[in-house]
Amino acid sequence: MKRLSKTKYIFYGLGILILTLGISFTIKSDLGTSPFDALLVGLSLKVGLTIGSWEIIIALLLIFCNSILKRQRPEFLGLLTALITGLGIDVWLFLLQHLVQPEMWLSKLLCFMAGLIITGLGTAIYLHTNFAPIPIDRLMLIIRDLTKMNILFSRTFIYLLFLTLAFIFKGPIGIGTLLTVFLGGPILNYFMPFIEKILNNFTLKKSNTLYK
Repeated sequence: MKRLSKTKYIFYGLGILILTLGISFTIKSDLGTSPFDALLVGLSLKVGLTIGSWEIIIALLLIFCNSILKRQRPEFLGLLTALITGLGIDVWLFLLQHLVQPEMWLSKLLCFMAGLIITGLGTAIYLHTNFAPIPIDRLMLIIRDLTKMNILFSRTFIYLLFLTLAFIFKGPIGIGTLLTVFLGGPILNYFMPFIEKILNNFTLKKSNTLYK
């Protein structure tokens, strides 16, 4: 059983690694980022601190928001994921600053779409580990449960909320932001059952190996 737990943590780390890589690609595309990331970039440019630092600060605020909506104690474990995610974004942006510099419109679009797909994949992987979701993703799950709707609805609702905030703080809003609002939910909705099937099969094989 301990080996199964280790497997979960491996997938959790892998999911965060992929997620932050995807976010970094969308930021580097210069076509606009997701509403949440646009808010982070806007705060970084307008107030100071790194994008990753604002990821952690906003996450702390969302933890208390989620606590109120769920009427339970704050899930501070989610702050761990936000900390790793914030650090991951800053590290990836540092590593990609000279490697990924799209200049033509088509290359920017390809960079953005790659980032959007990678982000959806990473999010689906780490969410299925059910370990310390990022507070904004926990909010997505809470809205899904409260409204009895699917991931597509809750994801789109959150995007529209943060789009308004990103506009207020003059974050990088562009065609990429609109694409994220309309495609981010469906992409995640596609990957969720796909990744669930893969992880279940992997876990089942691990279980059979342990009990042989």
